[in-house]
Amino acid sequence: MTLDKIVAITGKPGLYKIVSQTKGGLLVQSLIDNKRIPVNTMHNISVLNDIAIYTYDDEIPLRNIFKIIGEKQSNAEALHHKESNDKLITFFKEVLPDYDEERVYTSNIKKVVQWYNILASIKFDFSSITEGNEEEEE
Repeated sequence: MTLDKIVAITGKPGLYKIVSQTKGGLLVQSLIDNKRIPVNTMHNISVLNDIAIYTYDDEIPLRNIFKIIGEKQSNAEALHHKESNDKLITFFKEVLPDYDEERVYTSNIKKVVQWYNILASIKFDFSSITEGNEEEEE
């Protein structure tokens, strides 16, 4: 499984794996409970491989941040996304010290931590993420 097949859907909790394309959109499967749902063009879908986090100099792809957290946590789950804002910010500063504090909100940090934990819970191999656009196939 690669991050270019995993999506977040606005208004729906968790992460989803793209199963197939349909006439009017996509068929996705929840990584949490494995339920399949159709999504259409009315839904706002974000592919994890295309998301980046602002730093003061550049934008860092989310996949690189996941890899850093995976190395730091030995691919185990990180702190819970409902921890206090101070704990989340301290954790994120350890992972990405130069993130832009004016453009990256605590809610963004919570999503990154939550998404990482969902992937860690399904034993995603963060070490397979490369610095380029694609991760290696398992």
